[in-house]
Amino acid sequence: MNYLRSLAILITGLCTLSLFPAWHNSAPATAATGAWLVGQTPREGRLVEISVHSQAMDRDISLQVLRPPNTALPAPTLYLLNGAGGGEDAANWLGQTDAAAFFADKHVNIVIPMEGAFSYYTDWQNDDPGLAEHLGNNGRNMWATFLTKELPPVIDATFGTTGKNALAGISMAGTSVLDLTIQAPDLYRAAAAYSGCAMTSDPWGMAFVKTVVQLGKGDAENMWGPYDGDGWRAHDPYVQADRLPRIPMYISSGTGLPGRFDSLDNARLDNDNRKLVNQMLVGGLIETVTNYCTGKLSDRLRALGRTDITVNQRPAGTHSWGYWQTDLHQSWPMLAGAIGL
Repeated sequence: MNYLRSLAILITGLCTLSLFPAWHNSAPATAATGAWLVGQTPREGRLVEISVHSQAMDRDISLQVLRPPNTALPAPTLYLLNGAGGGEDAANWLGQTDAAAFFADKHVNIVIPMEGAFSYYTDWQNDDPGLAEHLGNNGRNMWATFLTKELPPVIDATFGTTGKNALAGISMAGTSVLDLTIQAPDLYRAAAAYSGCAMTSDPWGMAFVKTVVQLGKGDAENMWGPYDGDGWRAHDPYVQADRLPRIPMYISSGTGLPGRFDSLDNARLDNDNRKLVNQMLVGGLIETVTNYCTGKLSDRLRALGRTDITVNQRPAGTHSWGYWQTDLHQSWPMLAGAIGL
């Protein structure tokens, strides 16, 4: 992500609201919803690239799947969501973290959608021409339907899973993870949200969501309807916290202050001082916002007596991949236990 560009757009959004490859053919696995496997291509190691047709979005969706060491035995599934870029850019789980190596000895399928940029992985009320032009698709975003209804049966049939699922995501998708568990309370056995803003219908939250969608030239009112309307409150995990399913969850954020990955020792920064400054300034600002949201949600969860939800507010750390890799490692024992590992 270009943090300087993001900062300019973030400030604009806050001010506006008066706030601060070719597929190998394979036998198609078809879901009852009408979704089906278009094709799959084995890649290096245990990586398989697949394409699944979504009837709800009327297009094929690209995904990456990390298979377990022993594919002869059924394995559970962790759905791992990318951030605002949806995996359509270099900012994705396999490109920025050790996920492939980390899961190499673990008996689990890791499913990573490689599309969904700026969509909040939710069902949009209207097609969006801005996103369509920017991303080169039809502008139809029905991601909650795809992720919770269309995709799981295809994954289960194609890879012979146990049917036990968990969900995790970062940044934009950290918000989505919480919302998706509310929309599909029986689908996931555990969830983890890293550096997401759980508040989407208060002025700060709306400004943040609007900013993310505008990065893709989209109109957030096409997503949940008019600002400050019922659609925004319906998808606000803070407002809807009493509807979060009774499953183990891990929710994390940093304060935005520089931490262990905010130095040129971080190989992701390529020894580039400009990247470091961007990560510290804009990544710090963004994480300050998500930390505010996380703190408010933590208070609400405490009031609701949700002792099954772990909230990890780190004393330092920006909005960046080093911390999310650490979060994945730290939350994995909880996720693994919930899906039978």
